[in-house]
Amino acid sequence: MDNEKQHIHHIMLYEFRKGKTVGAATKDIRKVYLDRAPGLRTVTKWFAKFRSGDFNLEDQPRSGRPSELDDDVVRTLVVNNSRISTEEVASELNVHKSTAFRRLKKIGYTLKLDTWVPHQLSEKNKVDRMTTAISLLERIKNEPFLDRLVTGDEKWILYNNVQRKRTWKQAHEGAEPVAKGETITADKYCQQLVELKKVIEEKRPILSNRKGVLFHHDNARPHVAKPTLAKLKEMNWEIMPHPPYSPDIALSDYHLFRSLQNNLNGKKIKNVEDVKNHLDTFFNEKPRNFYESGIRKLVERWEWIAEHDGKYIID
Repeated sequence: MDNEKQHIHHIMLYEFRKGKTVGAATKDIRKVYLDRAPGLRTVTKWFAKFRSGDFNLEDQPRSGRPSELDDDVVRTLVVNNSRISTEEVASELNVHKSTAFRRLKKIGYTLKLDTWVPHQLSEKNKVDRMTTAISLLERIKNEPFLDRLVTGDEKWILYNNVQRKRTWKQAHEGAEPVAKGETITADKYCQQLVELKKVIEEKRPILSNRKGVLFHHDNARPHVAKPTLAKLKEMNWEIMPHPPYSPDIALSDYHLFRSLQNNLNGKKIKNVEDVKNHLDTFFNEKPRNFYESGIRKLVERWEWIAEHDGKYIID
């Protein structure tokens, strides 16, 4: 084995024994080894190997197949991660996907189709969140880009804003239904982007003409539809990456809309004109540092996600 690669394997084991998370270990190693450091997926794979009780630091051959599978190792992989896919089991054991599937069935596991919702992140979701967070943290060290950031999202405002209370439910119970209005389409969203571009050109010409807009929005359907992507490309706006199921790092969700909803709770609004007047008052009363502090919190949130293996920020 290459000496440096073997050394990196020792470093990963050292980080594992220190109790570091995958995200924190990846960051620590990158600080020292820079572009020679292993990627997030590589560290994830080695940590999974260590958790299964295998501390052999030699690379496993990529061709061929083992003479037999250890059922205890297969069980350990599933116990450590009940969301692990058949492909991931096959990769860990260096066998074909069909072989991994048959062994899982043989030792009593049944594959059930789950519907992912925000509070049930898959391992892929977590890795995507860590990868995005670490990438943005690395970028901001070399390029302070928050002053280029423009963000947006949609929020429903009801005429009768009854304050909703948290309710605890069993996992099999669904949430109580909430009435919603007309859904924003891609065409409507594109119209809003054009209007936003005009306002930015008028009020922030330096950003529009010299620095360039870095646009951040979540993965709602209108935001990732082909017409929207084409419009953003036409406008020459760079899109900041945002992982799926991540409202906790969507600026509008965790900062602006939370404050707005607190302001709306208990209020009754008569018509659209009332809505506009209320929003004008809300935005005008907010000091400049309200918006700045919300944007700066992004960095803290990326760091938290990177250090906690992609888990949700609970606040």
